[in-house]
Amino acid sequence: MDLKKIPKVELHRHLEGALRFTTVVELAKAAKKDFPYDNCPAIKERICVTSPMKDLKAVLDKFWLTQSLLDSEEVLERITYEAIEDAYKEGVHTLELRYSLSFISINHPNLKYDQINRAIYKGMLRAKKDFPTRVGFLATLGRVDAPNVQKNVMDFVVDHAETFVGVDLADNEVDVDTKTLAPLFEKARKAGLGVTIHAGEPVGSEKNVVDSIEMLGAQRIGHGLQIHRFPKIIELVKSRNVHLELCPYSNWLTNAVHATKAHPFRKLMEAGVSVSINSDDPGIFDSNLTHEYEILRNEHGFTEAEFNKCNDMALKATFIR
Repeated sequence: MDLKKIPKVELHRHLEGALRFTTVVELAKAAKKDFPYDNCPAIKERICVTSPMKDLKAVLDKFWLTQSLLDSEEVLERITYEAIEDAYKEGVHTLELRYSLSFISINHPNLKYDQINRAIYKGMLRAKKDFPTRVGFLATLGRVDAPNVQKNVMDFVVDHAETFVGVDLADNEVDVDTKTLAPLFEKARKAGLGVTIHAGEPVGSEKNVVDSIEMLGAQRIGHGLQIHRFPKIIELVKSRNVHLELCPYSNWLTNAVHATKAHPFRKLMEAGVSVSINSDDPGIFDSNLTHEYEILRNEHGFTEAEFNKCNDMALKATFIR
């Protein structure tokens, strides 16, 4: 079974976490970052997460070096083009890329939301000329952002709804209560945008899946793996036809599972939950989507028919129309 040749749908890939390692090094050199450029392992230690970190926050902190390099429209257009090219070469024919306007703009006063949006959309249009891949963008709100920032981002996204297919909510889900965001996500739904929420990733966060569905109107959940021990939540997910965007390798790196072999992917799928296979942050994790497939084949015994079933479920769940 040639895993790269399987026609794939990917719903959960962060643009800011999908930069090629070579591109990061090139941009860092141009920016005169203090790097051990003659020592590839040392650079990877600075940039990438390649073994489990103590918690999700420790993983998120790794993003700041890469974020500092996203300082121009030219860079944003380039990384978008490259992310789509990389996905296409792995057999992805339908791709949703998500990015955070507020995160990219931090410490980049020359980049307003409209410039970020324009550059990323331009990169997508250029890539589509070369790679026959359907692409849609999700706008990610940050849980840790100030309320006025969250409102400004959602207002911008709704005003530019033609350039997005959906909205997302990410960041630290353990320490931040997001129920107050319900009006913003209702506004997005009224604008015809799909809603997916990062929830149920860290151990003990399963209740966030329930809140995301019942209070924020989530149609999909980013991760959500922790519900596997709770039959009532599984039934809620199934009854509402909510799709789980699962990322086995990422979940191991963030300590959501103690081993990739222990991931509840098959358990959730066999329970009748709609699930898909995703890479999350392939650049930060020095990985790719094919690696996720290898884990499921080698450690969970997935067959080509089961991979095709996951991609069929993902295709039904995509916000791209």
